[in-house]
Amino acid sequence: MPDFRSLLTDGRIHFFDGGFGALLQSRGLPPGVAPEMFGLKNPEPVAAIHAEYAAAGAEIVTTNTFGGTRFKLDPGMDVRGLNCALARTAKNAVQGRAFVAGSVGPTGHFVQPMGELSFRDMVAAYREQIQGLVDGGADLILGETQFDLAEAKAIVIAAREVCDLPVGITMTFEGAKSLTGTTPLTFIDTMQNLGVELLGTNCSAGPEQIVDIVKSMLPRLSTPLLVQPNAGLPELDETGKTVFRLGPDDFARQCRVFADLGAKFLGGCCGTTPKHITALREAVGETPYARPAPEDKSPLVLTCRSASVAFGWENPLQIIGERINPTGKKVLAEELVQNSHAEALRLATEQIAQGASILDVNVGAPMVDEKLVLPSLALALSSRFEVPLSLDTSDIVAMENALWTQPGSPLVNSISGEPGRMEQLGPLCKKFGAPFILLPLEGRKLPYTAAERIAVIERLLAQADELGIPRRLIMVDALVLTVSSKALAARHCLDTIRYCRETLGLPTTMGLSNVSFGLPARELLNSTFLALSMGAGLSSCIANPASQRLREVAASAEVLLARDAQASCYIGSYANWTPGAGGSGAAAGGAPGAGKAATPGEAVILGDKAGLLAMLETALAEGADPFALVDGQLIPAILEVGAKYERKEYFLPQLLRSAEAMQAGFGRLEPLLLASGRAEKKTPIVMATVEGDIHDIGKNIVCLMLKNHGFEVFDLGKDVPATQIVDEAERVGAKVIGLSALMTTTMVRMEDTVRLVRERGLDMKVMIGGAVVTEAFAQSIGADGFSRDAVAAVKMAAELSGRVAAH
Repeated sequence: MPDFRSLLTDGRIHFFDGGFGALLQSRGLPPGVAPEMFGLKNPEPVAAIHAEYAAAGAEIVTTNTFGGTRFKLDPGMDVRGLNCALARTAKNAVQGRAFVAGSVGPTGHFVQPMGELSFRDMVAAYREQIQGLVDGGADLILGETQFDLAEAKAIVIAAREVCDLPVGITMTFEGAKSLTGTTPLTFIDTMQNLGVELLGTNCSAGPEQIVDIVKSMLPRLSTPLLVQPNAGLPELDETGKTVFRLGPDDFARQCRVFADLGAKFLGGCCGTTPKHITALREAVGETPYARPAPEDKSPLVLTCRSASVAFGWENPLQIIGERINPTGKKVLAEELVQNSHAEALRLATEQIAQGASILDVNVGAPMVDEKLVLPSLALALSSRFEVPLSLDTSDIVAMENALWTQPGSPLVNSISGEPGRMEQLGPLCKKFGAPFILLPLEGRKLPYTAAERIAVIERLLAQADELGIPRRLIMVDALVLTVSSKALAARHCLDTIRYCRETLGLPTTMGLSNVSFGLPARELLNSTFLALSMGAGLSSCIANPASQRLREVAASAEVLLARDAQASCYIGSYANWTPGAGGSGAAAGGAPGAGKAATPGEAVILGDKAGLLAMLETALAEGADPFALVDGQLIPAILEVGAKYERKEYFLPQLLRSAEAMQAGFGRLEPLLLASGRAEKKTPIVMATVEGDIHDIGKNIVCLMLKNHGFEVFDLGKDVPATQIVDEAERVGAKVIGLSALMTTTMVRMEDTVRLVRERGLDMKVMIGGAVVTEAFAQSIGADGFSRDAVAAVKMAAELSGRVAAH
């Protein structure tokens, strides 16, 4: 016999067997006795049925193990041994004339939260059964008549843990959904993400009644299809016995439509007999198999138990709601510490109502046990809401624990180029059929240009290919950087999106709000960038769906991109729309470089570095005192810039430009100050981004401001261990250590430095800051101060170092 996989790729239609239970009853199976137990003790009638199906033309026969799990067999039964014996019965009966499919049916139990059984326990039970089928020589594993998506997924995972045999799954539907609410298309989407090799439907009704079910599987189907109807609808005969009256010829005639629809395998279920299979083979004859091309070519699909969310250029933009994140949310953070879910469920409800089609779930906060809380919250959310989840954590154990709770295909956020991360998380995503966000980051350097990002993306894709991870599980984060510090950041991001769409065929996402950091009217910039990104091919964004402007722009772009047929969604939402109040269009406080500076101080305020240097040269040539220029012009000016920033008259770009001008001016005067011998000794301060964190924009801004205010800054860079930080502080005699972190997962490392300073009994203070850091967190780890921005950091450093003034 060739390998069964050869049948999956040839140009023919192949045939499974038909019903088994009724035939076995006619051969002595007593009422109330498990077919498996009967077959173990009476192998002859079981073997005879297998042989008759093979003689009738069935190329695949299924084992008499439909109920062969520990949950349906007698207590104490050797599950593995029983399944092995029944698989061998089938193998011996067909004598190489047919392949043997190891039949795996439902356990009769639900997994959490619908039942008491954990998903891990369900997998363990199936693993036990499947190992027996493998021992007995099965050629493939076939999960049959499944009605719950989680249970079908458990079979796939169990089979993959036990063997490398091909896996097929068929689900039965009542009307448009399975018993637990899964649509045929969501079933297909989830199983294809898991890499199942054979998919289909069986049981529930006769051929004519399941045509629509089969059609609804087709839009994204790329896997060989198996269809096994009953012999018509069940009826009760005059004795009260259930019978199926559709004869072999009518059954075969009605099944021809499935061949026309592209079914690769055909067979029967309840009420069918070897005669039905013979008639089916004769009716279909040598009809060539032609796999239909999927109408919907969405490159990536997420699912929950009852819904699918497709990503791709032809699909609407998907909003991944970002608000289930404890950063800046005191109530949520406090509840997560207690593993309580009320606030998270409230935020989920709000975001779904506002249009989020996926919920990002991040529980990273001080004193939160992510390994426990993330799976607990993920289970609670998936039991309440019909949307897929995005699991957001850098803790791989927490991620795996959460993946064990999901019946569908959640999103993993994210896999970067950090050493070992693809090797650890990639196979996990493949195992659970979980698409992931590929984050183009390697080492400590943030890739700025599109070319740099694309190079990282290509390297990570090559890694994924080597690990056998299919492209259908990959979405790329375009990596949004702030335009306030990197002027071309948005353009490079757009180029990256276009490359992913046009060259790689991969969907993209982004953390939208990053682009506007440090600027006024952030929502205006965010929404404009969203429109540009959608035009470039963006598939989704991680954002706050409460933003009305964001929703308006997205809806408008869908019309312009011809993805809202007849603008029906747009009209339905905005038929009565009226324009809101807009901004004046003028930047508060004036833009850097606007107007002409008359003095060195004004040049600092306007951020005019060239003008400042020219004025300083003129002043020095005319005999001006360098100390007077510093104390009378530069210092007052930079203090005024800080005041403007605090009053929201200036934003990050103005602050940076003024600080750079100040730095250039001071750099010109500093040699003169030192040569005079009158220069004050600078206050040393050590600055670092903590270990594990490669983000340093905020720290660099603080360092620049500190240098402008008379500090000698020892900048250790990013991803710095606590020991190195404290050693350097001791070496330079620093009175203050400044720590930065951008992520909830790395901010906890700040405590390492605080603890080490205390353990060594050092007379130095530790101040902390960063986007995720709060004053409460600073107090909880024993830090001496917290600052929300660069201006506040300078004041805090001055206070902690005992300086009278911050200059």
